[in-house]
Amino acid sequence: MTAVNYEIKEGVALVTFQNPPVNGMSHALRLGIVQAVDKAEADPSVQSMVLTGSQSAFSGGADVTEFGTPKVLQQPILRAVIEALEQCEKPVVAAIQGVCLGGGLELAMGAHYRIAKADAQIGLPEVKLGLLPGAGGTQRLPRALGLEKALEMITSGTIVRAKTLADSNLLDRVVEDDLIAAAIAFAQELAVNKAPLKRLRDLQVTSQTDAQTLLQTVREKLQASSKNFPAPVKCLETVQASIDMPFEQGLAFERQLFLGLMSSPESQALRHIFAAERAALKIPDIPADTPLREIKQVAVIGAGTMGGGIAMNFLNIGLPVVMLEMKQEALDRGVATIRRNYENTMKKGRLTAEQVEQRMGLLSTTLSYDDLAQADLIIEAVFEEMGVKKAVFTELDRVAKPGAILASNTSTLDVDQIADFTKRPEDVIGLHFFSPANVMQLLEIVRGAKTAKDVLATSIQIGRKIGKKPVVSGVCDGFIGNRMLYPYRVAADQLVLAGASPSQVDKALENFGMAMGPYRVGDLAGLDIGWAIRKRKAAENPSVPYEPVIADKLCEAGRYGQKTGMGWYKYEAGNRQPIVDPVVEQIIDDFRKAKGIEPRQFSEAEIVQRCLYALVNEGAKILEEGIALRASDIDVVYLYGYGFPAYRGGPMNYAQQVGLFNVVRSMQRYARESADAAAFWQVAPLLAKHTESGEPLK
Repeated sequence: MTAVNYEIKEGVALVTFQNPPVNGMSHALRLGIVQAVDKAEADPSVQSMVLTGSQSAFSGGADVTEFGTPKVLQQPILRAVIEALEQCEKPVVAAIQGVCLGGGLELAMGAHYRIAKADAQIGLPEVKLGLLPGAGGTQRLPRALGLEKALEMITSGTIVRAKTLADSNLLDRVVEDDLIAAAIAFAQELAVNKAPLKRLRDLQVTSQTDAQTLLQTVREKLQASSKNFPAPVKCLETVQASIDMPFEQGLAFERQLFLGLMSSPESQALRHIFAAERAALKIPDIPADTPLREIKQVAVIGAGTMGGGIAMNFLNIGLPVVMLEMKQEALDRGVATIRRNYENTMKKGRLTAEQVEQRMGLLSTTLSYDDLAQADLIIEAVFEEMGVKKAVFTELDRVAKPGAILASNTSTLDVDQIADFTKRPEDVIGLHFFSPANVMQLLEIVRGAKTAKDVLATSIQIGRKIGKKPVVSGVCDGFIGNRMLYPYRVAADQLVLAGASPSQVDKALENFGMAMGPYRVGDLAGLDIGWAIRKRKAAENPSVPYEPVIADKLCEAGRYGQKTGMGWYKYEAGNRQPIVDPVVEQIIDDFRKAKGIEPRQFSEAEIVQRCLYALVNEGAKILEEGIALRASDIDVVYLYGYGFPAYRGGPMNYAQQVGLFNVVRSMQRYARESADAAAFWQVAPLLAKHTESGEPLK
């Protein structure tokens, strides 16, 4: 298939882009457009041109598959294509439907006229990839929409419907019906009337307020809200150039800043995330056309914080949910919490009272497993103990209809063992939601040894439908996220044992960009959870002497975190702000003395390195074992489930930005400290292999 389809309809050259799925501006498409323009100009039977895409996409912008390849800069680049449109001596109409984003909108702004379906989606979202529009978008959009609207769209990446831009220089016509027929008629009309060839570049930027005052106000807001992301302020600077500079100078300035951002670590990280999220949806042995199981009703077992949050995800998309508990009081509390959450959202203006009632009307409750018989998807969110899981899945095996998906929300337990509690292990899967489940975006999907392919494909699809970022994991203790969290926490505990304070470790990692340090996270999650896991593991390995950790001492003192008002920190009633507690400092000091440890000082840089390199090393082991399919899958898990900063692209991406050689060298230095350190800091074979080869982790 050629990149463009060229046909003549009643004196109009209709040029249709053909680069599915979103008509990304690949080199082949760019070249095809220029060749079509030249062909139309040379044909005396052609009076005007219409450029269009598919019903779903005029163009989604740059072809991301060409990022980092020579094709990005291969002529004609997008700016040259736009110049070809502007210089065409016959009227060129861009006919826009579906998405018209980024380079697609920049291309459309190079046409002399634009016609759009009312529901077309229009925007310049490059800022979300750490970039700015690099083909004249920051110079033409202010001329098309005025300074205020263009500035807001470019610095935020907002996407709007075409009908909201009907009264602007961007769109000459907005239609509800057949776009192509309307565009051809419009192009014929322009030719008959010998209409002038309008070029946005020739317009002046208008502003409803004092432009410089507006720019300074927006600059201050962006500097405060995006301190780790240079792109929003750079977007503003290029928009300002549309006022302060002649058009060609503004284009040159835009290009200069675009190239600077393209090479920035922040943009590399954001582009990596963009690609990683899409790659995570592709499972090598699951064909894209795998038939899916129909999900019409969902059941959730457990009405606590997690169960209620899980239920809300499905209520939000209009799926009925039946929630099961063992006691009526627990059900009543769960329903009240869900209603309260929705009403709080309503108070913020994000839901109407009618929508709240619609969602609550989809929720039913029961005390009997028999009432789950019609559910297509059943998710248990009960206590994290294998005996409890066995009781639940034994009952589900009895009552669930054939073909129902049976899912465990376990965060650490063996999904294969859980599946074996049933006579239908192929229907069992892990769906690990993160708390609060109605807010957190990550969904760790745990594929058991016997999980059916259609069960996995359906789980990925439903995860996307409820707005999650699904990542598939194999079965191991803790899966991807929590398994990696363990050595991260051990590295932090080693630092505290050797002389750092919990607050110093937290501060260093938060300054690095983590949403919360490990000790604040521990207090939020509950220290008793980790304590229970450590006791379980010790019981499973009685031949290995258990070595107590400082957190055990806190738990023995009843310090479970925020739930008890004291953990690694203390908390005042009704306030979640951590307060350094001298009692904890004394417990730590006593623990060190009992082990004969003389405390030493640590820099912020060393704290960050030790914790993150432990995380990366475990990630490499997970990759080598096939628990994670890709290094980028691990990054998605940590970005959306564990508060890793987006502008660093995830732990595995960060390690490659730092350089695997430097990561391994630091780990080898830490390993020389003691026999225990040598065991903990042993470099994962895959990490060593890629360090030697220089090949990136994939």
